[in-house]
Amino acid sequence: MAVQTPRQRLANAKFNKTNEKYRKYGKKKVEKTDKTAPMISRTWLGILLFLLVGGGILELISYIL
Repeated sequence: MAVQTPRQRLANAKFNKTNEKYRKYGKKKVEKTDKTAPMISRTWLGILLFLLVGGGILELISYIL
């Protein structure tokens, strides 16, 4: 490898600094696809939870009285 001049060394450092942000030297970008949407929305989940818990509480109240 040839000896670099200080000017070349500075230019190479600047080039390397700007390129490190955008590419990882041959490594492919891995897209995060493991995060999937839930089967039912939060609203429906809340309604279901309210019905189940509310029904259970009403049963307990009717059992006590």
